[in-house]
Amino acid sequence: MDLTKILSIAGKSGLFKVVSQAKSAMIVESLVDNKRFPAFGHEKISSLEEISVFTTGEDMSLKEVFKAFYKKTEGKPAIDHKSDIAVLKKFFLEAVPNYDQDKVYISDIKKMISWYNLLTERSLLDFSEPEEEKIEEKKVDQEDQTEEK
Repeated sequence: MDLTKILSIAGKSGLFKVVSQAKSAMIVESLVDNKRFPAFGHEKISSLEEISVFTTGEDMSLKEVFKAFYKKTEGKPAIDHKSDIAVLKKFFLEAVPNYDQDKVYISDIKKMISWYNLLTERSLLDFSEPEEEKIEEKKVDQEDQTEEK
């Protein structure tokens, strides 16, 4: 799953997909209403690939958070991001038990859940492993078994 082409733009709700590159801007398309418009360099634009979540250990990438949501919901959409705060915190804690509760605000949790639901709705989340990774894992497993004998 490649989240480098999915963007969050400060001041605009929803997520955006990079469509093209113009001379002084990127052309993006809203995942909510499919409208296209230019996003300029002076706007605060973040690729979802760059975003991470504070945990009690090392920060967790947003991709890993989405994987945790995916496992918890069995690939279905998560709870509504407008749910009660206690329900949202409980869901997030069950999916990401080691998140830093002092640094991750409820607004962040709401945003991540709404993004996950939007990406799930648009079938843009794919957590199946590429064949190369599966082959590499089998090689490592076989080497481990050989060493044990």
